[in-house]
Amino acid sequence: MSETDTWRAWLMLLRTPGLGSGVLRQWLLAHDRRIETVLAHAPRRAAALGEEAVAWLAQPDEALLAADLAWLAEPGHRLLCCTEADFPPLLEAIPNPPAALFVSGDASLLLFPQVAIVGSRSATAAGLAQARSLARELAMAGFVVTSGMADGVDGAAHLGALDAGRPTVAVVGTGLDRVYPRKHLALAHRIAREGVLVSEFPLGTPPVAGHFPRRNRILSGLALGTLVVEADLESGSLITARLAGEQGREVFALPGSVHNPLSRGCHQLIRDGARLVETAAEVAEVLAPQARALGAELAARLHGEDGTPAPVQQGWSGDPEYGQLLAALGHAPATLDELAGRTGQSAAALSSMLLMLELEGVVGSLPGNRYQRLPG
Repeated sequence: MSETDTWRAWLMLLRTPGLGSGVLRQWLLAHDRRIETVLAHAPRRAAALGEEAVAWLAQPDEALLAADLAWLAEPGHRLLCCTEADFPPLLEAIPNPPAALFVSGDASLLLFPQVAIVGSRSATAAGLAQARSLARELAMAGFVVTSGMADGVDGAAHLGALDAGRPTVAVVGTGLDRVYPRKHLALAHRIAREGVLVSEFPLGTPPVAGHFPRRNRILSGLALGTLVVEADLESGSLITARLAGEQGREVFALPGSVHNPLSRGCHQLIRDGARLVETAAEVAEVLAPQARALGAELAARLHGEDGTPAPVQQGWSGDPEYGQLLAALGHAPATLDELAGRTGQSAAALSSMLLMLELEGVVGSLPGNRYQRLPG
């Protein structure tokens, strides 16, 4: 089966009415994770999903599938499937993980240690400034800032990371051919260029209210921790924080004035056990050990021979692949693409190696997704 046929099989199943990610993953496990085999057996199972599923699998909308395939063929676009080696391991570990993600931008960023920053859509000027400043400082500390590209705190967090010349991840609740809110059209285009846009939803999916709580599990699931900046007691960001806690991730909350209604959600989180933080350094200190462990896990996952995981190594010193990378890096800044060309290694593998070197203080990241060896 050709690559196009494989993508078409994925797209057909992802668009099948009533077929959620949990059932699709069960079917994949039953058929050795081969999507073509799953599609071949899907029609006989479709009755349990409803008449719409039966009709779709019998006669899919070929124009719609063709448009999907055309979108995937464009530079920077990808369907990242759970059967692939670089599917984010943190996301794989959450309850009800997605079966696939539509991606626009640099998919390797999803492997980096992330901090989710969320909060009120109607944040105060002070809250927006705090979110932007915290995001900038966390990005400079080596974390990828992740948010939902909503109005308010989300948008400020993305801009803070971009201010620092660092990438950012936006997890959206629509198809990637839609931008919501429309005021973030320019921001969405910039994130696609300098970071990555991610969605579980197929192209054409409009902004439906029920989709945003569903995307929140992905937003928190990609991150090592979630920081809430300004939220009232009805804020959707509290859903993200709750999901982060249920996923075993750290939850941080920024306290505020008792006279500000948008502080009440954060104060409630703190009463419920969230970490009270006032600075980005406090967040980074808590998450640094987890970030190092993630780097080691990714190195083991991506550097195994014949697709099997390599044993986790204690440190990188002496590893010939790290030596090759450092030699290729030299003493002048280089982009990930340049290093991939020099070493012949995949961007995903290099990302995990650079993460380990950055956390050990051997390599530093620079604006424009560039890397440089540090003195010493």
